[in-house]
Amino acid sequence: MTPSPTPRDRSELVSQLSVASLGAGIVTSLAVAQGQNPLTALTITLFSALAAVLVAQVL
Repeated sequence: MTPSPTPRDRSELVSQLSVASLGAGIVTSLAVAQGQNPLTALTITLFSALAAVLVAQVL
């Protein structure tokens, strides 16, 4: 199987992004509760969710 830059289908991409965002959002909530800047936490969440989806698309 060769890597494809396009998602297999749109619903799969949305599903992957949702799961990745939820997982990162839980950790972000804990970080904000411990006193981290919410903007920094949101930036980290978005980056990690996008990175997870990109890795899933390549694999």
